[in-house]
Amino acid sequence: MKKYLFNRILRSLFSIFMVTTLVYLTIFSLVPRNSIFKDDPAISKLKSQPDQLLEYQNSAFDRMGYINYLNQRDFQKEVQKDYPEFNNEESPENQAIIEKWKEKNTEWEVGQLPIGGGYYATNEISIGLRVLNFYKNLLQIDHPWRIKDPENPDLKRGYQITHDKTVGWALTGSGTKYYYQIYFNNKFPFIHQNFLKMDLGVSYPTFAGQKVVDVITHKQGRTVTEKIVLPDGKEFKSSINPYSRYYKPTSELSLTEKRMFEGSNYAGAYSINEDPSMMMISFRNGVVAVILTYLISVPMAMAMARYKGQWVDKLGTVIITLLISVPSVAFIFFGRYIGNKFFGLPDLFPILGPDNIKSYIMPVIILALLGLSGSVMWIRRYMVDQQSSDYVKFARSKGLSEAEISRKHIFRNAIIPIVNGIPGAIIASIGGALITEKVFAIPGMGKMLPDAITAHNNPITVGLVFIFSVLGVISILLGDISMTLVDPRIRLEVKEDK
Repeated sequence: MKKYLFNRILRSLFSIFMVTTLVYLTIFSLVPRNSIFKDDPAISKLKSQPDQLLEYQNSAFDRMGYINYLNQRDFQKEVQKDYPEFNNEESPENQAIIEKWKEKNTEWEVGQLPIGGGYYATNEISIGLRVLNFYKNLLQIDHPWRIKDPENPDLKRGYQITHDKTVGWALTGSGTKYYYQIYFNNKFPFIHQNFLKMDLGVSYPTFAGQKVVDVITHKQGRTVTEKIVLPDGKEFKSSINPYSRYYKPTSELSLTEKRMFEGSNYAGAYSINEDPSMMMISFRNGVVAVILTYLISVPMAMAMARYKGQWVDKLGTVIITLLISVPSVAFIFFGRYIGNKFFGLPDLFPILGPDNIKSYIMPVIILALLGLSGSVMWIRRYMVDQQSSDYVKFARSKGLSEAEISRKHIFRNAIIPIVNGIPGAIIASIGGALITEKVFAIPGMGKMLPDAITAHNNPITVGLVFIFSVLGVISILLGDISMTLVDPRIRLEVKEDK
């Protein structure tokens, strides 16, 4: 088992690397760079301000990893390291200094603002280096030397175990980005951490400025005001999440933050939102839809296989044929109409929101029925094939009824591949809920990928491909392991020839 898991993990990592790298190379090399501004409303507003427009575009390219960008202020600081007299104004003296600086820094291109005349510099990053940077920054490990704040030279660095009124016992850090490194509460999985984060880049142009991981995994909707307990025991109402406290430079601290956290630089925090994250909404729909699919498909396939060629089998075949023949889009719209017209269920997810179970009923049922035909056909075919097996003939010779043979023998063997396919079916339902989430306006992961492609949001596109690749290989691994749990006779080890 250990050897199998090790080899499987290695192959899985290689598969994830290859898929993500190919998608990254395709998007960032073939998609025109300026296309990312196609649907950005800020561009049209800045067209009358060429300097601000150039600054905005270069900053966006820098965040997305296309270039390294030094704006006027940063460029002046960089040049002044070697030439203190440089002041970034248009003059023969400054031009001469720039020419000397360019000779030493040949990888940089110096430009000039069309109106203001100030100088800036850009450094093109090759596509190969961009891919390396993506993997280099993929895992962010928080540590006591991560914060560099010249305004706080006496910042203590290290870890300590603390107990305060906010979170109770916790491992806290100083010099780290996040204050609470490990903490506990009553929310699953009960033990939480902030010392290891995934970085998939910064979203743009949609969700501009937000981390891709935050867009996918953080809660959505309006902020929620809750009672917050400060470390010293004081209580107040706020929408901040105290578990997410992070370091803020001294110059950025507000008076309120200084009072709340007694001058501590760990005064920043994310907000608390009322709706589940995109990932959680899609995961809920996917899991429940797969459970419903198997609850219907397994007994239906068993009945069709047992009464092969009879009216039960023929009726089931008609149902499956109808599900296959009706286009998915038509089926979804028809199901939405039926649910709304005859059962009073909402035809759009936001009408009642994610806190009302009625919002999930029709999307889940439709997702389940869309996957029903494939499951029934596959299980029925497997069970029909098993009916001619030797162990079935032996069971008949012992005088067992067809019902007992179907339930106790054939299904017992059929359950193994069924269980093996459940994790993959869940992942497929999450990623394949594109049309359903579009029609019901569900803010989930299913529709994010095509939306990101349409909006030329390259970081979101690459990030989602990476996440779906990881979930895919995990589902295969979980499927294999689940077979061993259902049938202990199955061994995953490969026997070596002696």
